Amino acid sequence: MGGEGAMMAANNSLKNNRSLLSKRKEKSALGGSYANVKLAEFPKATPDQLKEIKERLGKENQKNRLIQIVLFGVVFLVSTSLILYFTAY
Repeated sequence: MGGEGAMMAANNSLKNNRSLLSKRKEKSALGGSYANVKLAEFPKATPDQLKEIKERLGKENQKNRLIQIVLFGVVFLVSTSLILYFTAY
């Protein structure tokens, strides 16, 4: 009869998963408490600091965008020239 090997593999998989589950429960790796954890206190940013950060990020984004455009242009020109060179011969 067909499918016997598949059923045996499914039974083995279930048995192995059960044995792994019992090992995990014994170790109780997920147990614990957050009662003694202290949260970090971060200073509040002033409006001037936020404005400075916004301007700095804007300049960085503009610089990155320019680099991406230049790299895209170079890759486009090189690939176009290679295609034209190989199709011409």
